[in-house]
Amino acid sequence: MYKKQFEIRWSDVDANGHLANSAYTNFMSHARMSFFGEQGFSMPEIMKHNIGPVVFYEHMYYFKESFIGTPITVTIEVSGLSEDGMLFMFEHNFYNHKGENLAYCEMQGAWIDLKARKLAGLPDELLQLAHTFPKSENYKVLTKEDTRKHGVRPKPLKI
Repeated sequence: MYKKQFEIRWSDVDANGHLANSAYTNFMSHARMSFFGEQGFSMPEIMKHNIGPVVFYEHMYYFKESFIGTPITVTIEVSGLSEDGMLFMFEHNFYNHKGENLAYCEMQGAWIDLKARKLAGLPDELLQLAHTFPKSENYKVLTKEDTRKHGVRPKPLKI
């Protein structure tokens, strides 16, 4: 399990005085990029391969409030990876300084070829590193069908 600690700042709270939804998203994103960097997927490394991560969805579940000036720990466990490494899924948990679980998020994403602007599998050297990621007890090999497991599809605007 990967852990990243943050302090809740003034800019992280909303009008209710607790951690804003957007701050959860920002903390997860920062934690993922730190995780990737520590796993050998630093920005210079992935840019060398002309790829970048994209988010398909983040499903949040909130349990308990958190307030300004308090530490918050964000954890990451990899709960899925496709055979070619193109698709990935993470489980994030948020904890306060007492170890209480504040929120949970399931996140799914993929790697995109930055030139072709299409989804792409990982190059072999990065795929080998991805297979060493710490995995959750819910880990599974992802397929394209997993990207549509919630049944949500694009709908054109009727004009």
